[in-house]
Amino acid sequence: MASYRVPYSVLCKTFELCENTTKRLEITEYLVSLFVQVIELTPEGLVELLYMCINKLCPDYEGLELGIGESLLMKAIAQSTGRDMKQLKLDYTKCGDLGTVAKNSKSSQRTLFKPKALTVPHVFSTLKDVAQITGQSAQSRKIDKIKGLLVACQENEAKYLIRQLEGKLRIGLAEQTVLSALATSVVLTKDSGKLSKQQKEHDLAIAADTVKSVYNQMPCYDMLVPALLKYPLNQLQEKCTMRPGIPLKPMLAHPTKSLTDVLDRFEGHTFTCEFKYDGERAQIHRLPDGSTMIYSRNSENMSVRYPDVMQKLNKWLKPTTTSFILDCEAVAWDREQKCILPFQVLSTRKRKDVKEEDIKVQVAIFAFDCLYLNGEPLLRKPLQYRREKLREAFTETENEFFYARHMDSNNIEDIQTFLDVSITSNCEGLMVKSYDGEEASYEPSKRSRNWLKVKKDYLGGVGDSMDLVVIGAFYGRGKRTSVYGAFLLACYDPDTEEYQTICKLGTGFSEENLQQLHDSLKDHIIEKPKRFYCLGENPVKPDVWFEPVQVWEVKCADLSVSPRYMAAVGQVDPSKGISLRFPRFIRIRDDKEPEDATSSEQVGSVSF
Repeated sequence: MASYRVPYSVLCKTFELCENTTKRLEITEYLVSLFVQVIELTPEGLVELLYMCINKLCPDYEGLELGIGESLLMKAIAQSTGRDMKQLKLDYTKCGDLGTVAKNSKSSQRTLFKPKALTVPHVFSTLKDVAQITGQSAQSRKIDKIKGLLVACQENEAKYLIRQLEGKLRIGLAEQTVLSALATSVVLTKDSGKLSKQQKEHDLAIAADTVKSVYNQMPCYDMLVPALLKYPLNQLQEKCTMRPGIPLKPMLAHPTKSLTDVLDRFEGHTFTCEFKYDGERAQIHRLPDGSTMIYSRNSENMSVRYPDVMQKLNKWLKPTTTSFILDCEAVAWDREQKCILPFQVLSTRKRKDVKEEDIKVQVAIFAFDCLYLNGEPLLRKPLQYRREKLREAFTETENEFFYARHMDSNNIEDIQTFLDVSITSNCEGLMVKSYDGEEASYEPSKRSRNWLKVKKDYLGGVGDSMDLVVIGAFYGRGKRTSVYGAFLLACYDPDTEEYQTICKLGTGFSEENLQQLHDSLKDHIIEKPKRFYCLGENPVKPDVWFEPVQVWEVKCADLSVSPRYMAAVGQVDPSKGISLRFPRFIRIRDDKEPEDATSSEQVGSVSF
């Protein structure tokens, strides 16, 4: 059976089942049914299938993306079906889903011969080919590849193929659900069937936790899946461990409103306070062969953005340091004044094709955690141990490399003083962390209460600022007639893959800001809201709609339940969402993708 190749129609039928329900358990069951069949018939095809389910071509750190725009996809649909482009655009305006337009265009098309059925391996390899096409006549070559697939599509395949090419399946298939289904499928295919129902449920829960934990440490299906199929589940942690060159999703902190909250949380526990630096999260990796990489919080390889850091890194290492993974912050740095510069200065630095001799904005690295050192994973070790290892392995270097400044005390006056010092040092505030014991381990991708963040400007207020996506704008009046005067913002729900409206924002902008935002957003105007914009029954309607491309940091005075905004709908009220009161613009978050915006769950968890 090794030659069996999963039909693409089978995958699309599973997608359709998932799209037709909102129940997480049902979606998981559909995936489990599919995965079990694949494991039994063609286990070597499981990795490609998983990538298709999460709509990726490879691990995030490899950086291979389709990046196919709507106009190119419309050309491919028109050319493969013989339809008029003008009519296609009208259909798209009516239904708002290019996948459905492609499906309907195919169903109205008559063919003389039935094409050979598509398979998952063929579609996946073709999508990879499309993503890798560059250079002369790249657009026409991409269209030819896409046309080849579209011509062979049957039933609902064109719908999901176009959505995959767009980069969004929009069927409510979150990666955590895929991981749970993967774990369940492996247990079921290895299970002898003699276990009691209670024991089986226990084993499935343990399996899901194990697979998610291992994936968080080593987010690479190409390595995880073969190990999962080959070894017993209780050996997975040992056989599939973190390593330099594969970035982890960083641990995140919970916001807190007061220093009293900090003391309440850590009462009876040892904790430490560190400066919270206003820069870009960076994870620096060094392999035993000496090669080095720098990754962003989204696992994007940023090595080309920081050639100066790459060149100087060897100066910071002690002779015994051979390999490591370092969690740190890259901040803009004034070498003459020897001080930190604001994030806005760092954001002016080029992101691609950076040459060291052209660099105008210098950076300093502030290291606060060591996750791996000389072949030893340190995630499960307490922060106290990790900090010791960090200081054993590196040397502070003036203007280039520093340890994050810290203070250990449980006296509230000391913490207040240290907070004030952090602000005068051009930092955002403090990170307060568990210091020893089991709670002081490093938890990749989790927003843990073992790390709290305290910022000066929100003590006694709402808490953390929010990172929100711009989905619309209102024409300006008076002085703002030539630009947009206000904007419609949304948070993101990763489970439903929806952008949920949260506020209308019109304050915090300088005239320069407004002109810059107008210029950068005008190329992303769309005729009508996307079908995955959650607007509610009586929505706020902007004058202009945008593609979800920009993330802004926004501060507010309070939150309220609102019938007109849909953020976290169903969490605090069955039909109403949450809105921000008195929001103000802080800055553009160039380091975040729209899917990394504040989630609806985070909005709903903020008490007000």
